Amino acid sequence: MATVSLSFNIDSPRWDQSTFVGRLKHFLNITDPRTVLVPEEELDQAKALVESCRTVPAVVFWQWVNQSFNAFVNYTNRNAASPISLRQIGVAYVTATSAALATAVGLNLYTKRAPPLLARWVPFAAVAAANCVNIPMMRQQEIINGITVTDENNNELGRSRRAAVKGIAQVVLSRITMAAPGMIILPVIMERLEKFTFMQRIRVLHAPLQVLLCGGFLLFMVPAACALFPQRCSLALADLEVELRDSIMARHGDKVPYVYFNKGL
Repeated sequence: MATVSLSFNIDSPRWDQSTFVGRLKHFLNITDPRTVLVPEEELDQAKALVESCRTVPAVVFWQWVNQSFNAFVNYTNRNAASPISLRQIGVAYVTATSAALATAVGLNLYTKRAPPLLARWVPFAAVAAANCVNIPMMRQQEIINGITVTDENNNELGRSRRAAVKGIAQVVLSRITMAAPGMIILPVIMERLEKFTFMQRIRVLHAPLQVLLCGGFLLFMVPAACALFPQRCSLALADLEVELRDSIMARHGDKVPYVYFNKGL
């Protein structure tokens, strides 16, 4: 979902003051006689409410919620044959969420004076960075101890760390691809739509509309991203660790040119 730029200032004009139309809208707004009927206290409360949204604490909270959910998903979709201790889960969780928070807050501060569209892409950068940390950390046992590889007939040949790295890298790329359209294209769509008068009159529907459009993107992108790579992944024998490769060749000669493994989701 698109975020409000941290450079937003309620005291500044909402429309481009370098154009006549922008200036006209601004003065029509501030001379609206209906504001006379609104108590000053209510106006101050409305201003405080606006300024309290999308703040740094809000960014931190929602990134924490998102990455906590991602950590759970990554844990349940790991290769179950590689157990992970509670301590390792804790370290992975803290590392992944910290990476997301640091990226989101850092980029929000960096884009404070940038165009609003650039600020709206901050969540995607945070999600991409977090996925690069979250998934490998939650599946670190696969990288440390390797995962089971088999021949084409599912006969077990041993455990490979390189196979684990390849599988996890493909999962990371799939997850980033999954999020990309909704978090890159949607902000562009919303920025264009928000320029129309009818959209400015139905601001209360902006958030539900973004959720609906994001759901539409994910409805297609989840299966599409998962289908980028085969679930049963393969790796050439020559690319395996020397010890495992020599062991397979000693037992099977050149009859096993490729090994196969489940990459997880």
